[in-house]
Amino acid sequence: MDRITATKAKKLSEECHRVFTLSDEVRYAIANTNREMFVPNGFKHNAYKLDALPLGSAQYISSPLTVAKMSEYLKPQGADRVLEIGCGSGYQAAVLSHLFRGVFSIERIEPLILDAKKRFRDLGISNVHTRHDDGQNGWIQFAPYDRILFSATAKEIPTKILEQLSDGGILLAPLQVGNKQVITRFRKIGNNLHKEELEECSFVPVLDGVQK
Repeated sequence: MDRITATKAKKLSEECHRVFTLSDEVRYAIANTNREMFVPNGFKHNAYKLDALPLGSAQYISSPLTVAKMSEYLKPQGADRVLEIGCGSGYQAAVLSHLFRGVFSIERIEPLILDAKKRFRDLGISNVHTRHDDGQNGWIQFAPYDRILFSATAKEIPTKILEQLSDGGILLAPLQVGNKQVITRFRKIGNNLHKEELEECSFVPVLDGVQK
């Protein structure tokens, strides 16, 4: 990043931290991710505001505050590999690339995943691996994962996704609960899932199948 962009990213990290207390690791990840690269051209001037922005294909790039919170709620410390369901612009995956040795990100909309892959290449991010697929299938080849993150709202967590979570691992997902969405954290202990509701949120829904 050039000096001006680095200053903006650092300010963004500090602003997120003022609103929601972040660990040093997550603050570093936000401060060292060039958000402008993930924002459509017409919205570059809003890249460092705490707002969600339209992305195309009826999708949104989450607010940086939401990305920071989700990264914090994942408890990345000591974890090695994370599976993300819903790559979108790639911004969340880019932040996670500072927190995990391996990031595996799935996107069902082909133009979005192709754009995200190009951004990762342009930024020299080599530890994010992408796949065009229905994220509800997970990515069995590289399972189990220490952490699994849904970047879209699910009605329920598919069994095959839970099977790809390591013992002691954490799964974080916005869940549809009645007429609201709630960020929910699950910890897998043996055959048991410990569930914790964290806060209300607003994400696009998980959809079935893939889109060209």
